[in-house]
Amino acid sequence: MTARRMAAVDAQFYWMSAKVPSDEFLLYAFEGEPADVDGALEGVRRRARACPALRLRVEDGCSLTYPRWVPTTVTPDQVVRHDLADHSWQACLSEVAGWADSQLDLRRMPWRVHVFTPVRGIPGADDPGAVAVLQAPHALADGVRGAALAGWLFGREAPVPEVPRRWPGIFAWRAAQAAWSHRGLVRDTRAGLLVPGAGTRPPLATNARPDGVRSMRTLVRHRSQLRGPSVTVAVLAAVSTALSRLLPAPTDSLGAEIPMAKPGVPQANNHFGNVVVGLYPRLELDARLDRIATDLANGRRRFEHPATRAGDRAFAAVPAPLLRWGVSRFNSDARPAQVLGNTVVSSVNRGPADLRFGNARVVLTAGYPGLSPSMGLTHGVHGIGETIAISVHTADSVLADVDAYLELLDAAL
Repeated sequence: MTARRMAAVDAQFYWMSAKVPSDEFLLYAFEGEPADVDGALEGVRRRARACPALRLRVEDGCSLTYPRWVPTTVTPDQVVRHDLADHSWQACLSEVAGWADSQLDLRRMPWRVHVFTPVRGIPGADDPGAVAVLQAPHALADGVRGAALAGWLFGREAPVPEVPRRWPGIFAWRAAQAAWSHRGLVRDTRAGLLVPGAGTRPPLATNARPDGVRSMRTLVRHRSQLRGPSVTVAVLAAVSTALSRLLPAPTDSLGAEIPMAKPGVPQANNHFGNVVVGLYPRLELDARLDRIATDLANGRRRFEHPATRAGDRAFAAVPAPLLRWGVSRFNSDARPAQVLGNTVVSSVNRGPADLRFGNARVVLTAGYPGLSPSMGLTHGVHGIGETIAISVHTADSVLADVDAYLELLDAAL
């Protein structure tokens, strides 16, 4: 294994994390405690040592170049067991919520697995159970790649795909190609071949700065209990109902940002973009489901346009000093007059329920998308097997009573 240059989009996440923490927390709950907890912990370490994508750290020593991924060894403290005084499921979530601003240093520890056992009250599991949380900086993985890394750590045989090494090209040429392709996107939109993007909307209370205690909550459903053309659309319709009942301001413009995997072979650890959909709270449920599904489909079609790939190639060729300068200009204290979405709903299918921690089988998986200065309420929708976890992440300054919102969301689901 040799060193390789970090892709521009991953470097942007890496540098931006100094201003907006972006570590991801991928939670997996297991039914029953492993018969040999220490052996199960060592089993995770052993799997990590066998995965090249997990034997990396960042080297960032020159302001004129991009950081590099360099080989490293997996250390014992990258898989750690926590012994909480309160062994309840909610205490476990509260502990994880408290780590939101405690980022890993990619130069020293590019990922970490936190294990809680015993844990009582895991939805759908007999007591006691176990919980493992993969903490991974966003520069290391997006939602799909993070699920692949966790899947490998907990016994899945599918190897984590390698990111190809490619020369990014000359910036000026790539930028010219992107401009030409964008003109094609504009022409296709004017001709009615593509639907315009959803645009911006006024900020609401959910766009307030997330200050104070962070909270994480999770609801669980069987896939068959969710009504709609897809799990994502069903949950978006429920979020629409819950938010419209929670927010005192008019909500006709209510919208959500949806991270969506881009087509094609990933050229970086992060291979996604955000699609904005309306939530249409005043429509009846069937009509709302149809409109949300249509917005998602239109966003996917825009991603499939050649302009998206051309724009990605141009961004990949941005000189490192220019991108560093751009990130340094980001002002996290500025308040936007308009926003893309009033919440985030991140939805990832994490595959079959074939994972194990020792001899304990997985019963659910959840995720809690990070908060940002203008996004104080996010949702995760994560499936494993036929079990769907719908999660909420927020802060006191945005939702003083997160459980009241959870009741609204539970009823809407």
